[in-house]
Amino acid sequence: MKENNLRQRTFEIIPGFLSWGIISTLVILAFINPVACAVIILVFDFYWIIRTIYLTTLLVMAHHRLYRERSKDWLKACPKNNFYHLIIFPVYKEGLDILRPSLEAINKCHYPKDKIIVAVAFEERNPDARNNARVLESEFRDSFHVYLSTFHPAGIAGEKPTKGANATWAAKEAKVVLNKAGIRDEDIILSCFDADTCVNKEYFGCLTYHFAKSPKPHQSSYQPMPVYNNNIWQAPSFARLVEISSSFCQMIEGMRLEKFVTFSSHSMSFKTLVDIGYWPVDMVSDDSVIYWKAFLFYKGDYRVIPLYLTVSMDIAYSNSFIKTIKMQYKQKRRWAWGVENFPFLMNGFLSDRDIPLIKKVRRGFHLLETHITWAVWAVILLFIGPLPVIFGGTFFNQMAIGYNLSKITGLLLNFTLFTSLVWIVLSRLILPLRPKEVSWFKNIIMTMEWFLVPFIILILGSTPALDAQTHLALGKYMEFNPTPKSKKMV
Repeated sequence: MKENNLRQRTFEIIPGFLSWGIISTLVILAFINPVACAVIILVFDFYWIIRTIYLTTLLVMAHHRLYRERSKDWLKACPKNNFYHLIIFPVYKEGLDILRPSLEAINKCHYPKDKIIVAVAFEERNPDARNNARVLESEFRDSFHVYLSTFHPAGIAGEKPTKGANATWAAKEAKVVLNKAGIRDEDIILSCFDADTCVNKEYFGCLTYHFAKSPKPHQSSYQPMPVYNNNIWQAPSFARLVEISSSFCQMIEGMRLEKFVTFSSHSMSFKTLVDIGYWPVDMVSDDSVIYWKAFLFYKGDYRVIPLYLTVSMDIAYSNSFIKTIKMQYKQKRRWAWGVENFPFLMNGFLSDRDIPLIKKVRRGFHLLETHITWAVWAVILLFIGPLPVIFGGTFFNQMAIGYNLSKITGLLLNFTLFTSLVWIVLSRLILPLRPKEVSWFKNIIMTMEWFLVPFIILILGSTPALDAQTHLALGKYMEFNPTPKSKKMV
């Protein structure tokens, strides 16, 4: 037991140790050896220019796929099947103003309603849960094949108050009901959605098509492209830019299939969920760890199939700029807490002898590299980059490397400007139609606001990731704190 605990703590420390080690080493080098520091920064700048070009290219390709496939009649293309769709909405304090549009979106889908099962998973500790459940049941009870309200009790031994624990309770309740109705686990496609998730009308047709066509449907998750369009015209610039960037990052990841991991709202085989033992009930990053849990269960033979259709969610914001920053920061820190997947995966790899070593190395390295890059890149580009020039003195600045450092930094900024123009164009193309009550002048504002990107990078680039990794390394484990969402900001 002591050996296992030591191993667990070692893996928890590694990401934060490496991130802070890279940052501190470069800062020290800037003082004692600015030339060596400049060389490292130049290499990093070249790497980042190439990476920027590569990722922007993938983003353009992903947008093309979205544009091409959004108008397809997926239901017509589906082969004959007997699949049911179970949609679970884990809920904490989200009110009717959040839940009702999500259920209405499912009701409007181009898919037979006698094949759709909805489970709204409430937390019993929420005093409004029972009343909200009664209201929604009265409105949607007859809209689907089965409509369930579940209530996750508080204080279950071995659980933490997490979304995964709530979703697990709801899935087990649904299994009992559906099996009694003669519906087999293998005939159910599960979608676990955030409470504010509004699906595209063609979503379930698209999902069914890819599930039916997959050579290994039960060894695959299915990931739509998340966008935050529900309230994008009302959200302030800062919050809007953050979430557009998040959407673009997921679109890019959807083009890198060998590295793709589930995120936020996604779908999978219900049989697989049951076989692997549902979601972990004591981890915060349930939407990604469920992928790694299935990956280990199937000895590395598990994948994520991208669905080039969007699911739309709410942008988290408040009526106060400071409150909005705090909300966004806490949300991004919670996403960055996905670093807890690294010790989970490493322990799984050490216990498993069937997964090929090369696959273990590749997937483990990518997971670690993703989190370290997230934590250090903005710090290196914005803070450490100028240090050799500042502390190198006149002699350093007269050297070729000092002169070239400034040139390369300028080149990087030019590439950043170019990619920003591409991102601006693409962000306009994925916007929903402007509501009549919103002034046309908002279009100009939503273009000019991209000049805020350096500020956003500063606040929500490396900082939340460093925060999460530091807490994990110190053994200060994060509790699940859902982002407050409401159509009415208070």
